[in-house]
Amino acid sequence: MRICYTYHEPLPLRKGADMNEIRLDVYPGIPEGCTGETVLTLAGKDFSEIPQGFGGLVDAGEREPPKGFRTIRSFHDFASTPASQDIVRMLSDGDQEISKGAFMASSFDDLHRIYLASKELSRKHVILGMGDTGTVTRIRQRILGNEFTFGYVGSPTAPGQLSADELSALGDGCAIVGITGDPVTHSKSPQMQNAAMRKAGVNGIYLRFGSPDLAHMRDVITEYDIRGMNVTIPHKQDAIEQMDDLSKTVKAGGAMNTIVNSDGWLTGENTDVVGITDTFSETETDGTRVLIMGSGGAARAAGYAFTEMGSDTYVAGRNMETVDRMCRDLGTEHDTTGSAEGYDIIVNCTPIGMYSEGRYPADISRLSKEQVVFDMVYGIRTPLLKAADRASCRTFDGSDMLVGQGAASFRLWFGKEPDRKVMRRALE
Repeated sequence: MRICYTYHEPLPLRKGADMNEIRLDVYPGIPEGCTGETVLTLAGKDFSEIPQGFGGLVDAGEREPPKGFRTIRSFHDFASTPASQDIVRMLSDGDQEISKGAFMASSFDDLHRIYLASKELSRKHVILGMGDTGTVTRIRQRILGNEFTFGYVGSPTAPGQLSADELSALGDGCAIVGITGDPVTHSKSPQMQNAAMRKAGVNGIYLRFGSPDLAHMRDVITEYDIRGMNVTIPHKQDAIEQMDDLSKTVKAGGAMNTIVNSDGWLTGENTDVVGITDTFSETETDGTRVLIMGSGGAARAAGYAFTEMGSDTYVAGRNMETVDRMCRDLGTEHDTTGSAEGYDIIVNCTPIGMYSEGRYPADISRLSKEQVVFDMVYGIRTPLLKAADRASCRTFDGSDMLVGQGAASFRLWFGKEPDRKVMRRALE
């Protein structure tokens, strides 16, 4: 991997860097001791600022670069990613040495466009995606055929950028895993899984792949050589369609939360079930009455898990169509009371309290201390957990489940047992 070190403030240049980007809106000129290849980014400054006899690369932005210098012509779109043919057309114009394009990536479709453009463009190039979803493009330099990638020193100079030290340690052949959903900005899985990888000696990184839909998800996983991915709200059911194979648990429950990429063969797994059974490993569930609030992918995992653990499982949800389908598929029952009263275990599988407000699909105003309350939301005392605290209920939150399902996903991706204590500390 060839890394261009970039600086947000006029820090001392790193010795031994492959390349240094000297931005003229940061540095008043080229600092002394600048070694390696140098990229002089004009950043809106006049061409007269270029030192006479400068032998590095001059990034003139979208302007026609000056004659007599080695040049980069760069294009930035901080809002979107154009179609691949538009990227190719944009970067093909001009007689610069290198064409650079940086585009805001907000979906799998955007990443797919960047990949296609990199394969269609015949000249020297650097094509990158900005934002969290675009971070993978900064690592996979070889796959995209980029002349180099950018890594920051001090603080990022672009959204989604990794530090030069991180890139140097990873290399472009590192293992990449991640999480997709909409949104995923709140997810603590990256902290947890990255800590587990470091402890286990896995050279890899866990990234966020926020995407409003799953168009080209499979393409991106295979194109960028992504070893695996967790899937969260709202994609846990729709992602099934793009798998080559499904585990028994996914087939039975109708939802998946983990993808394993084995040389282009994608298998859908559901480690949420493992997370739930781990959470309740020391709780008697056989013969209990369980109320599940919600009817999405997480609720399906809960319905399957508690049914397998011997519970009589009931479902309360606002979408009667998905509630009916879940009950029919899993053999669970409709809640007809509209209340959490009378159940032994109450499980919240809705996003209420995390990034959604509103009323729960069952009344939680009459909880009692004999009940067990499990809220899949983590990192916050939700209205349900606060009500459970007032009633002196025994409670579990989503962090218990997150560690269990995360450990199971880790085993599937890397064939190693992660250190759960390290994972839990990362969440805290």
